[in-house]
Amino acid sequence: MTLHDWLWPSFLAFVALILFVDLFVLHRRDHVIGTREALLTVGGYVTLAMIFAGGVFYFGGADRGAEFLTGYLVEQALSLDNIFVIALIFSYFKVPPEAQYRVLFYGIVGAVVMRLSLIVPGVKLVDQFHFIAMALGALLVFSGFKMMTSGDEMIDPGESRVVKFLMRTGRVTSEYEGSQFLTRRNGVLFMTPLFVVLVTVELTDLVFAIDSIPAVLAISKDPFIVFSSNVFAILGLRALFFVLSGMMRSFRYLKFGLSLVLVFIGFKMLLSHYIDIPSVFALGVTALIIVGSVIASLIHGPVEPVEERD
Repeated sequence: MTLHDWLWPSFLAFVALILFVDLFVLHRRDHVIGTREALLTVGGYVTLAMIFAGGVFYFGGADRGAEFLTGYLVEQALSLDNIFVIALIFSYFKVPPEAQYRVLFYGIVGAVVMRLSLIVPGVKLVDQFHFIAMALGALLVFSGFKMMTSGDEMIDPGESRVVKFLMRTGRVTSEYEGSQFLTRRNGVLFMTPLFVVLVTVELTDLVFAIDSIPAVLAISKDPFIVFSSNVFAILGLRALFFVLSGMMRSFRYLKFGLSLVLVFIGFKMLLSHYIDIPSVFALGVTALIIVGSVIASLIHGPVEPVEERD
């Protein structure tokens, strides 16, 4: 068996080990995640990602390393917008603070499985059929311009068809049962509101994957690079949520920066058949746009808060 044959099973086993240690060792008891703990966790995941990136540079070369870092940076940046939506979901459903981490954990597990099922066949399709690459590139450009011109309208999780369907079943309890997703009442299995929240978070991730997966597919044609960069970015999303959930409106230009990144990567994919844009150049442009939007946001201050509905 060659080194390449060991690559996928070894990485998946590594991810499974991280998730096991995270939930059953470090966070085996439900508790409110403080800022210090969240920062340490984020720092740990970023460190792991950078060590892995160093290995990609060493064993795969500069192009593969740049592709990994670009994919990681793009997915991480797009996840920031996802954090704000998740915060709205938690607020709407009044999720107890001590149960939020568990919802995010299983949300991440679902996101890893979802990306594995979409990325591997996606890379093969893009590699074999040029029109698919062109279509995804056009989708990214369209998504970027749509994000740029859309307002800051608030979402209403309660209007989701899936949420309405679950509520109509009559099998959802009115109160939370700690961190349990399911519970039994008189021998009958019921869903708790936390299960409804988990389903809503998973559906939200599916919507965001429509932008994030094509974006990384536009960066690299190596399924392992695409998948691993995605996974490392979303692994730290749970802890990042507890750091940034209350600060997202401070980054007033981040949405504009993300839209520019999507447009740039979309054009990169559209032109890939005619122009070879170096991976290192793409990494530099992506980093410049994201860092620039964050710095501009910090300089000009947060947007005006939106009034909550009664």
